[in-house]
Amino acid sequence: MRRASQAATEKIVLKVALIIRGFPRKLVGYIRIPQFDAKNKLRIQQSPLLVSTSQINETGVTMAAASDLVQIAPSLFIWQVYDPAVKSDLFCSAILTAEGILLIDPIAMEDTPFSELRREGRIAGIVVTNFNHHRAFAKFAEQFSVPIFARRETFPDKTPRQFNELVDGDKICDELQVIGIESAGPGEIALHYAPNGGTLIVGDALINFEPYGFTFLPAKYCSNAKEMRRSLRKLLSYKADRMLFAHGLPILSGASDRLQRLLDGDL
Repeated sequence: MRRASQAATEKIVLKVALIIRGFPRKLVGYIRIPQFDAKNKLRIQQSPLLVSTSQINETGVTMAAASDLVQIAPSLFIWQVYDPAVKSDLFCSAILTAEGILLIDPIAMEDTPFSELRREGRIAGIVVTNFNHHRAFAKFAEQFSVPIFARRETFPDKTPRQFNELVDGDKICDELQVIGIESAGPGEIALHYAPNGGTLIVGDALINFEPYGFTFLPAKYCSNAKEMRRSLRKLLSYKADRMLFAHGLPILSGASDRLQRLLDGDL
């Protein structure tokens, strides 16, 4: 995917919350992705966000398979399923690095979209952003025998085979910066991926779904909400056009500015 100027192509629009009754999937919106054609003319490709409406369980005991894979930037992909228990979509992502594809908080995918992802490269590792996001990591880990990257608190009882412990300031595959977020869920981390304007990927500390919108994890789920919010200010050191969430639709432009306003409004 080639990108035009910041002014021309970073205006990516999401239309959300259209529910189709009576079907096994839910259309939650569209991502409009700027692209150049063979004649170097700018075109807009519109990709639907369709999610399974089957019951899921984030611990990975029962898990629906995502039916669609969406590329939102060069080397960056997302997929999701709908969780009626929390009335929001659970998102996960994949990043194509020089060493292969990193899966972040992965949810199972149907065969066709997963084959599309694997054509981009080999599966090189799995990142789990906190204790509550085991999801389908064990399935992928068994299938591909790849390293599992997480903080120690993410697996308090038994660490998985090929566990690679993360601490604040680490880098994964020399491309993904690890940012420890304190006092949210156990083991909480955020990730920063610098290319193409920058992307922040958060676990649970920030959410973006209705009726809450873009905001902090509710205090009842935090060990110390004030400390978590102070810790989130570390993210302001990283430039990010995009922000991806485990819970809710991605922000695809102006993410750093929106985060700044959110944190400043909390002072």
